[in-house]
Amino acid sequence: MAQIDWTKKSVKDLKAINDYISLDSTFYAARFISKIIKRVEQLIDFPESGRVVPEKNIPEIRELIEGNYRIFYKLKKEKVTILRIHNASRKIK
Repeated sequence: MAQIDWTKKSVKDLKAINDYISLDSTFYAARFISKIIKRVEQLIDFPESGRVVPEKNIPEIRELIEGNYRIFYKLKKEKVTILRIHNASRKIK
């Protein structure tokens, strides 16, 4: 079982996504944030379930997809660090 840690940037990303969707519907914002969190929780039992980020090609940097968002994380032994949650339509740095 892996331990999940969220960076400050990833928490800020979650809040920004929530704020943006809330402009139309607080209900759907909360529902989508729950989906993202549930997707991340799958890493507790299956930390290698995400694919390697193609733009980086570094085995430790992986991603999960939820809707139009890419959830970037770093895998180091039994520790998963959520790095960012990024809209898939935007380029990554």
